[in-house]
Amino acid sequence: MSRIRSKDTKPELIVRKFLFSRGFRYKLHDKSLAGKPDIVLPKYKTVIFVHGCFWHGHEGCRYFVVPKTRTEWWLNKINTNINKDAASVSRLREAGWKVLTLWECDLRKNTADSTLDNLLKELHT
Repeated sequence: MSRIRSKDTKPELIVRKFLFSRGFRYKLHDKSLAGKPDIVLPKYKTVIFVHGCFWHGHEGCRYFVVPKTRTEWWLNKINTNINKDAASVSRLREAGWKVLTLWECDLRKNTADSTLDNLLKELHT
């Protein structure tokens, strides 16, 4: 697991390149905010989390499959991530931030365009 990256993942880079090409400027992994959001847009008071479907337990996603070995350990790890995510989102919202979550499966080739278009609409509302 030491080779699993938490920063600069492919889905995160897709979102960052898209935003930058549209003129958005952002901060990365701001440690002063709850949950260290992947992308912080201070001008819009918005944070974006780009979650991996497996690591954050994306319900109903075909990419979230509980491993057959060490099932209890994995479920504990994933459920801990889910609980941390929920706590971070609630703290950020209490502080007045708009929180957006993008899933890895929504940033695949066939769905990325519509997901990123929806992201633009969310940022402009």
